[in-house]
Amino acid sequence: MEKLDIKISEIGNFSVDKGIKIEDFIKSSKDLENSKYLCARINNEIIHLDYTIEKSGSIELLDITDEDGSRVYIRTLTFILLKALNELFPKASVSIEHSLSEGLYIEIHKERPLQCTEINTIREKMQDIINKKLPINRILMSTNEADNIFRKQRMKDKLRLSKYRLKEYVHVYELDGFYDKFYGYLATSTEYIDKFDLKYYHPGIILQYPRKESNYKVPKFQKQNKLAQIFKEAEDWGKILDVEDVGSLNDKIAEGSIEEIVRINEALHEKKIAYIADRISNDNNTKIILIAGPSSSGKTTFAQRLYTQLRVNGKRPISLSLDDYFVNREDTPLDEMGNYDFESIDAIDIKKFNEDLTILLNGGQIDVPKFNFLTGKREIKIMGFSITDDQPIIIEGIHGLNEKLTNKISHKYKFKIYVSALTQLNIDKHNRIPTTDNRLIRRIVRDSKYRGRSAEGTLELWSSVRRGEERSIFPFQESADVMFNSELVYELAILRKYAEPLLKEVKRTSIHYAEAKRLSKFLKYFNFIRNDDIIPSTSILKEFIGGSCYREEE
Repeated sequence: MEKLDIKISEIGNFSVDKGIKIEDFIKSSKDLENSKYLCARINNEIIHLDYTIEKSGSIELLDITDEDGSRVYIRTLTFILLKALNELFPKASVSIEHSLSEGLYIEIHKERPLQCTEINTIREKMQDIINKKLPINRILMSTNEADNIFRKQRMKDKLRLSKYRLKEYVHVYELDGFYDKFYGYLATSTEYIDKFDLKYYHPGIILQYPRKESNYKVPKFQKQNKLAQIFKEAEDWGKILDVEDVGSLNDKIAEGSIEEIVRINEALHEKKIAYIADRISNDNNTKIILIAGPSSSGKTTFAQRLYTQLRVNGKRPISLSLDDYFVNREDTPLDEMGNYDFESIDAIDIKKFNEDLTILLNGGQIDVPKFNFLTGKREIKIMGFSITDDQPIIIEGIHGLNEKLTNKISHKYKFKIYVSALTQLNIDKHNRIPTTDNRLIRRIVRDSKYRGRSAEGTLELWSSVRRGEERSIFPFQESADVMFNSELVYELAILRKYAEPLLKEVKRTSIHYAEAKRLSKFLKYFNFIRNDDIIPSTSILKEFIGGSCYREEE
């Protein structure tokens, strides 16, 4: 048997038989026994553990501490849950809805509504499947064969999507006679799942799993009722639009009825923004409007559209920029790498900011600052500035929901708005579209158009952006007075034609190649919407693809 020399990152060098599967090599090695590896990375590409080693080289084995390994863990855990539910409630329909409360919110539609007392039964069944160390088989089969299996399992959503995937063969996963299709790899056995929990969350459940933010332990459960409500609103909008998954969206595009979907979706956005403006206008105490949300949520366009609706209500809002209240450069806090941390709330002169707001609210005048990024110091932009009773102050920035930012201002004067693209549209009932992916694709397109940044450049920055969001935004989202979901059900069918060429530019030699490939494969599930003219110039989507009436084109 021919021998190959392979290097396992951070472990050492090994001699292996040519043609051995990665999984079999792991199990045969004393150095790797009792490991919890979920997948591998070879030449910057994510590989399933049934991959056979055919040549010498380096292999990186990934566990839950790697982002791609974590995705495999979550998918595998989800498959185990679906298998357990299929055994307990064979006639039930299960829908993996969205992330919520540090886990996944899942609905189980069966004859009798889910009861809190049934959670323990489901948990025990899942644990039994895990304890049995059942193999999870990845099977290549013809599309027709897969469709027949899904037809028998009453998975109409998979059949609807399948007709747009013009592939003769597909990979399907099998667990003890139960089949499903996942858009990404799974572990090779149930034994690799060792931590999870279930919580009842009316009318469904929360599936919890280890997270990086909780040191790879299952985090403490915390309700997010406001976020749950905005997701419920998105679900209701999906019913109004008659678009519940990517297959049904593709149907609308193929039928030629997508223009109506665009009009209705944009009208729903406008109606919600008008509702928010009415709430603000009907409270005479509201003087400060704070808008915050993660990257690429469309906050800039939202703020402009809110401004218009406030004008309709007789208000004359003005804006103050948090960037102009940065502390002097030498006083800027440093991050763990020793670089200036401009995303820290302590990078803002909170004392001066609160002093100016207090003066304005009391009818006084301030000198509005302008931060000079070249000199690293504040200058005066407008002298003797004041406001009247019909001029609420709009403040947009990542720290808007953090009470520390406006700690000297009474709650009665403030109205907080959380903006994010909270994706309700899923690929199918068992494969959700993470909100993070939606925002990342938006940002790749926008960065290319307006900042001259490549997709690789955006991917390089993304982990830092995400860390800032976890620290400065997400912990405060439930403190918002209202949430606005900026997602548009049709947007990924528009963004595909912009994002795909950019993602293809990421070379295999790049450490971001696997992520670019994952996003490219995901976008292929969407039919193209070729005509951007059906999108109004006020749309949040135009902030990313160009043509927004709120932005001068460069």
